[in-house]
Amino acid sequence: MLIKTNPGIPSSEITDPALFRERRRLIRFAVGSAIGTLSAGLATQTAHGTPKAFESVRKSDYSLQEEPTDYEDITQYNNFYEFGTSKEAPAVLSQGLKTRPWSVAIEGEVEKPAVVDIEEIIRSQVLEERVYRLRCVEAWSMVVPWVGFPLGQWLKQFNPTSRAKFVEFVTLYDPDQMPGQRRAVLDWPYVEGLRIDEAMHPLTILAVGLYDKVLPNQNGAPLRLVVPWKYGFKSIKSIVKIRLTEQMPKTAWNKSAPNEYGFYANVNPDVDHPRWSQKRERVIGGGLFTPKRETELFNGYAKQVGHLYAGMDLRKFY
Repeated sequence: MLIKTNPGIPSSEITDPALFRERRRLIRFAVGSAIGTLSAGLATQTAHGTPKAFESVRKSDYSLQEEPTDYEDITQYNNFYEFGTSKEAPAVLSQGLKTRPWSVAIEGEVEKPAVVDIEEIIRSQVLEERVYRLRCVEAWSMVVPWVGFPLGQWLKQFNPTSRAKFVEFVTLYDPDQMPGQRRAVLDWPYVEGLRIDEAMHPLTILAVGLYDKVLPNQNGAPLRLVVPWKYGFKSIKSIVKIRLTEQMPKTAWNKSAPNEYGFYANVNPDVDHPRWSQKRERVIGGGLFTPKRETELFNGYAKQVGHLYAGMDLRKFY
């Protein structure tokens, strides 16, 4: 477990995808022994429930031409420390999270600060399906058909000022609903940030669903960030506040372990994590004998985003 005074993650908590399905058979027993019969029932709901489908989602030209990871794998193998540090716990422990009503505050360096209801946000946007690779710092990846809309286009309506150099995102803080927040794993609430040009790039989206369905709780409902050329911890979940700032925000993982998790967090096979290589990645859902995939610079989006970092030392600004 990653504790601020000892930021290493034990290898036992980084699940090998080859063992994932076998471990999932035991999750009800393991979690049930800790939180009782209710959670076991919620696990059944997670596995067999049918999320509401969106009525209209258009395909995006930004999508990868790859077969998406199975819905079951996407929704049962998650990093969401607010609901536990194992990959399986969020699918069980997040089911009690109430995502309606839900509002998002827009504040800071904007001329039109606002608090916007999630339903209003969804109604006002043209939703797109964007098939993006999610690459995690633990050297695994999956291909996800996100449903969302460009963050930059949405932010423009609030009139960012010339002093807006960064965008800070904040997750809901509610230990009653998010049991992982009852432990000092991170400095809660979870905070992430982007440079303003990264936030305004057309590849950066706010996601409200996947596979044309409403986003499941364990995947960051009702609103999460997706930045496909960065490691997954940048894609903050269950957002309640977006603040435009002049100064670089202090982000959760960077505060906890700055030598391991940089502010930029661009996917780079030439910059290893201090405790493991980032040159190759295991594809979730590929099976025991599926070879690892070579990691690509900027997760394969170098042509689209490389210019954002022209002249930067990518080893220093990791």
